[in-house]
Amino acid sequence: MADPLQRIKEQVESNPVILYMKGTPDFPQCGFSGRAAQALKACGADFAYINILVDPEIFEYLPKFADWPTFPQLYINGELIGGCDITLELHQKGELQPMVQQAMAGKKTAES
Repeated sequence: MADPLQRIKEQVESNPVILYMKGTPDFPQCGFSGRAAQALKACGADFAYINILVDPEIFEYLPKFADWPTFPQLYINGELIGGCDITLELHQKGELQPMVQQAMAGKKTAES
């Protein structure tokens, strides 16, 4: 099994939009995760997600990966965007959808 931090890095780099959350977008296990997923859905995003509750290594190591202590965590084009509050704020300002659409359109080419 790969090192948990390496697995996270690969997940973040191989998915233009990925949400680490408690539960799933259809069955969130926490209100913050549910609201973040709803904001992404409202953008029409076809986003990847990881249910951290079924992967104890991800649950344990994700806060260390980006030095962000809470869940959910949203990454776009390999960059930590933030948690629920930041995701909702970007959505309310109309900034989240263009970020997501640009990431999905580009499917992020490999950087050297």
